Amino acid sequence: MTKKQKLTAKQKSERIKAAQEREQREKERRAAAEKTKKVFTVVVCVILVLALGIPTVALAFLNGGA
Repeated sequence: MTKKQKLTAKQKSERIKAAQEREQREKERRAAAEKTKKVFTVVVCVILVLALGIPTVALAFLNGGA
């Protein structure tokens, strides 16, 4: 025999409030993760541009200019 527990209005509202807070925290976590991903992408792009650009410029100067 299973016992079903009746929830009072206060318990229901507390559960709903807790669920809403969890949902809000999850949204904030996702937004932070998205922002971190964008920053990481920009940093990687800058590093690649520098890694490819600096040797090219150095070779151009070493070869007497273009």
